[in-house]
This record gives sequence, structure tokens and C-alpha cells, in this order.
Amino acid sequence: MSFDVKKFCGSTVALITPFTMDYKLDEQRLRQLVDWHVEKGTDVILACGTTGESATLSHEEHHRVMELMIEQSNNRVPVMCGAGSNSTDEAVSLTKRATELGGDAILSVGPYYNKPTQDGFYQHFKAVAEATDLPVFLYNVPGRTGKHIAAETTIRLADIPNIIGVKEASGDFAEIMHMISHRPDDFLVLSGEDYLTLPMLACGADGVVSVVANEAPTMVHDMVEAALSNNWDKARELHYKLLPLMQYNFIESNPIPVKAACTLMGLVEEHIRLPLLPLSREHARPLKKLLKELDLI
Repeated sequence: MSFDVKKFCGSTVALITPFTMDYKLDEQRLRQLVDWHVEKGTDVILACGTTGESATLSHEEHHRVMELMIEQSNNRVPVMCGAGSNSTDEAVSLTKRATELGGDAILSVGPYYNKPTQDGFYQHFKAVAEATDLPVFLYNVPGRTGKHIAAETTIRLADIPNIIGVKEASGDFAEIMHMISHRPDDFLVLSGEDYLTLPMLACGADGVVSVVANEAPTMVHDMVEAALSNNWDKARELHYKLLPLMQYNFIESNPIPVKAACTLMGLVEEHIRLPLLPLSREHARPLKKLLKELDLI
């Protein structure tokens, strides 16, 4: 298998999923979001990630979100499909559906809650990769899953032809640097934490799967592009400009703050599914101030 891995470099937005007042999928708003991100310079769009509230989507809704985003993108930018699960069979099923729908890549999160061994991780992702001819990205986020995918396991998985990258959100720079320095030349490392994107790029990473790109897609794209072009002064300037918003996006559980921000920007309505709740009043005013300072509202 051979893939054009460069098209997955840059800024990938972990897109929010808009809902209507009765908490149904808001298909019109979702289509508008895809168009807006294409217009604003987002390089890749991720469907059904954590920020997209994948944990509360039914299988039918999950399929529909992927389908809508692939259709609306219409090959203008690649669509990466979140298709992970703590059940290997379920991850394989979602991966097959994303493949049938015409997705451009799969993002597969480390199985959560059941805490597999490192060999368990390997066998899980091997099964996912064998279920598709699409490129597959691993997703290491131990803060949510409860178990870290070791750098050595990631490097081992990189030998599987269609596993072409990892979204790395462990924050463990010793592991990250080991991975970057020992990976194959065509294996991508994407930051999974906005505030660590610049230092990871400085270490040799290739881009970001971003929350803050929901609010500031052009700035995130420009920051990553500047770093990848060795324009570090511009990259640092944009990093520090965005840093307060990057941090505030996690003042409450993601995606509560970013969905509130996108509501203030007029992109969606602030409907979020239980067990998450809308942003608390005490945090709403500082968020509005941050958005005004960045000329986003």
C-alpha cells in the first residue's frame, strides 16, 4: 500500500457535532460547518471525535455524521473518520462503515476502560487495519482511556502498511521524542493537545488534531504551516495569541467550552448531550472576552 501522507499534515479540526433544540443531529448546521472550515483553510476535518461527542452518538448517528461530512466536503479536504471503540469487533464494524462511505482515513482510539496489554493494543489495531484499505491513525489519549500506548508499540504498529500515523495526546515528551526519532519516514505524528502543538512541531511532529481550530481555524492552520516552514517567529506569535483560548477550552470538560464558543460565534446552537451540560455562567463571560480579544466575535 502507498499513501500520500502529506495531505494529512497541518491542521485537522476535531469538529463539533451540532444538535437541534430536541438534541437531534442538526444536519444543516453540520453541512455549514464543513463549508466554513474549507473556506477558512482547515487542512483535514475529523468526524466523530471526542469533541464531536462521539460517546453519545448512536451507531446510526455516527454513520450519518460521517456520511454528511464526506458528502459535504466533496473531496475539497480529506475527511478523517473517528471509528474507535473499546470493543475490537465494534471498532472493526465502524471502520468498515467509514470505508464504505468513502472516508479518507480512520482515527482509531486506544480501547478505553478495559486497559489492554501492549500486545493487546497491537492485536486490536492490527485487526482494525486489516478491516480497511484506508490509512489508519492511532489515537493515544491515556487521560481518557486509562492506558498509555507505549512508543515502542506505536513503532511496531507502524510496520503495518496502512497504519500511517498517530494522534498523540499523552503529553509524555520522552515517549513522543522516542517515537518521532524511531518512526519510519512516512509515519506521521500529530499533536492531540493544542497547547503542546508548537513544542511537538519543534520536535519533528507533522501537525495537530485540534479543538481550538473549531473557533480559530485560520490561525491554527497558519501556526502549523509557519512551523512546518521553519518560520518559528510567526508560529510562536500565533501560539501565544491562541494559548489562552486553548487553555480555556478545557476549563470544563471538552467539548463544553468550545461548543459554547461556537454558539457565541453564531456557528451552532448550544445544545450538548447529557451527561455533559452547557457551560456554567461563571465561565461564560471570560470566554466571551477571549473571543472578542481574538476578533472571533
